[in-house]
Amino acid sequence: MAGQIGTANAADPAVLGGGSGIGVNDATCTLTTIGHDSGGRLVGLTAGHCGPLGADITAEANRGAGVVGKVAVLNENMDYAVITFDPNMVVPVNRVGNTTITGIGGPAQFPAIACKEGRTTGQTCGITWGDPLQSKIATVTQICVISGDSGGPVVVGTTLVGMVNGYIYVPCIGPEVGMNMTDILGDIDARGGVGAGFRPI
Repeated sequence: MAGQIGTANAADPAVLGGGSGIGVNDATCTLTTIGHDSGGRLVGLTAGHCGPLGADITAEANRGAGVVGKVAVLNENMDYAVITFDPNMVVPVNRVGNTTITGIGGPAQFPAIACKEGRTTGQTCGITWGDPLQSKIATVTQICVISGDSGGPVVVGTTLVGMVNGYIYVPCIGPEVGMNMTDILGDIDARGGVGAGFRPI
């Protein structure tokens, strides 16, 4: 019997949303959110310290999809990055794990309970302390975060209010520090171009 010749199928698109694990070159971080900008581009956000401008983005849960995006905008002072995704290689979703994102809101205030979704520790929640660092653009919470959770979405209910950028003193025990989403998007809009006018899926 003659053997059959198989055909190679293209890799399935990566399913990505706020809380998904992503590779940023050689680093592993978490996607904050995904949606479209005013130019119709499929874009997402993550922490700026995850990788340099132009870094390749891969999906941790679907490495076979290969490079699915690039870091297109980097603000090191505010520690955020804007990613442009290949719409043919990514299926955007608004729910990852136990976290759903339906909109964007201002910073959480004491004593609200905020939660984050991270690729390392999943969903964890804690009380909001507010802005004791007097940064004007960041909020401190008692959410458990460790390495790899950087970029994770911080939500109150289903409203995205910030991203995970780091922690104070001790991972998971020390308070989490995150940039406010309204400040990040305001900065992106002021710059114009990629990411401006962002709306989540």
